[in-house]
Amino acid sequence: MPDGPPKKPSRIQQRNRHLILDAALDVFSAHGYRGATLDQIAEAAGLSKPNILYYFSGKEEIHVTLLNQLMETWLDPLVEMDAMGDPMTELLAYVHRKLDMARDLPRESRLFAGEILQGAPRMHPHLVSDLKPLFDEKCAVIQGWVEEGKLAPVDPHHLIFSIWSTTQHYADFDAQVQVLSSDDPLEGARRYIDTLFRRMLSIPTGTSQTQ
Repeated sequence: MPDGPPKKPSRIQQRNRHLILDAALDVFSAHGYRGATLDQIAEAAGLSKPNILYYFSGKEEIHVTLLNQLMETWLDPLVEMDAMGDPMTELLAYVHRKLDMARDLPRESRLFAGEILQGAPRMHPHLVSDLKPLFDEKCAVIQGWVEEGKLAPVDPHHLIFSIWSTTQHYADFDAQVQVLSSDDPLEGARRYIDTLFRRMLSIPTGTSQTQ
């Protein structure tokens, strides 16, 4: 006789899972996957280690769960780039969304960076199945804008890499940025990076718009 649909987790179970994942995000972003331990996660969550193991089989399952949750959030800013919009507006909006993520999701950024620096052992399938098709699609959009004379000539792949490196730096290297900046670093970054990409992508005055 069938057991029926899986029982929905109770409110306490949902709360504890959330506590564990939030604590693990702190621990992984601070210590990396290799440096993190279940004991650290349990202490940060205010739960016992056996309680952690009631919800997750171990450190790897917690880490994979966080990465799976992160991937959709990480892709959203690129998904929002509209091929039918004004190229400069769309690209600068993408830059601003990435800076907002550096401000609002620094732990998630460091979690992602740590995984990539290790060779993406747990996230590689997502990079192949989710990120690569989206990346190729948006590179084709940018290349189309260049060929239509709407943007200065630029390699779309390296343009996106540059956007990632200039925006995520403010999350991944926050400790250094805070020491070296005398004002609000992200407000200054917004002005600087906006100017940087606007100048690089603008068609010079008097230049033909046709390729």
